[in-house]
Order: sequence, then C-alpha cells, then structure tokens
Amino acid sequence: MKSLLALLSLLALPVMAAEPTLYGRYENIKLPELGGETLKAKMDTGAFTASLSAKDIELFNRDGEEWVRFRLATKDADGKVYEHKVSRISKIKGRADEEDEGDAPEISKRPVVDLELCLGDVKRTVEVNLVDRSNFNYPLLIGSKALREFKAAVNPAKKFTAGKPDC
Repeated sequence: MKSLLALLSLLALPVMAAEPTLYGRYENIKLPELGGETLKAKMDTGAFTASLSAKDIELFNRDGEEWVRFRLATKDADGKVYEHKVSRISKIKGRADEEDEGDAPEISKRPVVDLELCLGDVKRTVEVNLVDRSNFNYPLLIGSKALREFKAAVNPAKKFTAGKPDC
C-alpha cells in the first residue's frame, strides 16, 4: 500500500508544480551586465524573442567567435559602448501591409545575445535580440520565450507589479 501511495504522489508532482508569477503588462527590468541600467519593459506574449533597443550595432570576430558591439538606444543612454558574444543570428519576419498580401514579408537579421535580466527579485539569463527600438515607448520587449524562463504570466490590466528590480 505504501509503495502505491508513493507512486501516486510521484505522478501528482507535475500537477503540483509552482504557479507562475503574475506580472503586469509593463515592468521595470534591470540589466546587470549593461551597467546596471533599469529599463521599462513591455511584457509581450505575442512576441517570441526579447528585444533590446540598441544602435550602432556592429558584428566582429574575436578569437574565431562572433561578437557584437553596440550602444543602448534609450533616452537616458550615456553612449557607452558594450561588447557581447553573439549566441546566434535571428531571422525576424516583418509584417506585410494589407495591400501587399501577395508579397512575402521582409526578413531582417538581428544579433542575439544571452543577457542577464533582473525582474523583481528573480534573475535569469535570456536570449535578447538587438534592434533599434527608439521609436517605441518601451526600449525592452520581453517575449514569450523569456517569459517562460521567468515562469511568468501576464495580467494586461496591471502595470509594474514586480516593483523595483532587486537582484
């Protein structure tokens, strides 16, 4: 009987897994590897990859590996140049205009880096693609892949529920 109860309890473990942490549509996220900058981020379940607003993006080789050099493209950026190893190059499909429905969407290539992010008191390393988002309200977009890393769920009616990042 004890072994049957033990087996049943093991089968129930996935059901008893921790609930996701509920975050708002917008959150403050700290970037420890980029001077400890804290940026306002949009939590976007419709996007797959996270995106960071960057400019002067330049790929180069270091010791046979691909690296990227960039500056943050945010309103408070100090112009500091950052260098990071590239984990991969992503191919992002642009949206086709309604009038161009027969045309294939434009594909842009973006460098992707593994970057430490701090949300509330949780720190995770996630894939972040670099692209100039200076025309957007939020310089950091957190897509579904990163949301899974944080074990996050998003309540679009809430904002800044995690408070100041404290990692």
